[in-house]
Amino acid sequence: MNRLNIDFSGRRRRSPWAGRVLMALAAAICVDTAISYRDARDLVQASELRLAHARPRSAPAAKVSADELAAVRETLDRLAMPWDKLFGALESAASDQVALLGIEPDSKAGTVVIAGDSKDYLAVLSYVVNLGQSEALNRVQLVRHEVKANDPHRPVSFAISAGWSEGRR
Repeated sequence: MNRLNIDFSGRRRRSPWAGRVLMALAAAICVDTAISYRDARDLVQASELRLAHARPRSAPAAKVSADELAAVRETLDRLAMPWDKLFGALESAASDQVALLGIEPDSKAGTVVIAGDSKDYLAVLSYVVNLGQSEALNRVQLVRHEVKANDPHRPVSFAISAGWSEGRR
């Protein structure tokens, strides 16, 4: 049997210039990065210095009417309302036979009016009962319903009024 000499160390000669070219390329990239960093730092320092020495110009305060101020306060009240419990109650009572078209909260009175369409009157009544079982809503009642006679499917348009226990602020 012949003896095989296998050398796993891989001592082949490689081209010496490839490593040197890659090293020079890496050094050039490092120098370019350092120069870009220095330029950006100088620009930031100059901008900060310019902002520190600039005098703030105060604009004259705009006159706001009482109506505009009241509208802003009402908008802020509506945004600050706890919508998550109301939406949770609406989602828990959801039905594929009822489509909601509008939600009109009144933060001062603590009520909400819910408008929608339904396939039939029984689905509207079921929806009112389901809303009445919610903890977030109380005094749930159907305030308006109307069968759309001009539509061949004869859907029912409705409005529900409810007390919103978390709505009053």
